[in-house]
Amino acid sequence: MKVALYARVSTTDQETENQLIQLEAMAQRRGWQVVKVYKVEASAWKGNHEPVLAEMYRDARAKQWEALACWSLDRLSRQGPLDTLQVVDRLGRAGAQVISLQEPWLEVSGELRDLLLSIAGWVARMESQRRSERTKAGLARAVGEGKKLGRPAGAKDGKKRSRRGYFARYAE
Repeated sequence: MKVALYARVSTTDQETENQLIQLEAMAQRRGWQVVKVYKVEASAWKGNHEPVLAEMYRDARAKQWEALACWSLDRLSRQGPLDTLQVVDRLGRAGAQVISLQEPWLEVSGELRDLLLSIAGWVARMESQRRSERTKAGLARAVGEGKKLGRPAGAKDGKKRSRRGYFARYAE
């Protein structure tokens, strides 16, 4: 069977290689031919993975592969159950199966699969929200302790700053 592999990490500080090593091993054990690898090194919350998903959908419709193997469903989406179901459904309508290393139950069919997909999507969203809440709580504690957040005064770097959203935030 021809398969594509999908790996996503949330930041550029992380690497997709850990996921890909395990996915490639699964493909080898099952005798699959890996024909494409999709890598995303961006937050799914910010939508930066959308161009790769669009390419993935195009390739699925073109029948370049029969199945998409991912490390876990939460790698496809952190937006919740509806979004997770939509990604899996869209690939299914294109004739491609989604296989997850961490959720082997995904390979079953029927209504139980849809229920489990919904639960897995909800869990992914809740995990992401809780991580965000812990980060915000830590930042608030640091500010409460008198620590200054951000770059130190006089710090210099050559990065160009994004202005997207700047005017929208301050225009009222």
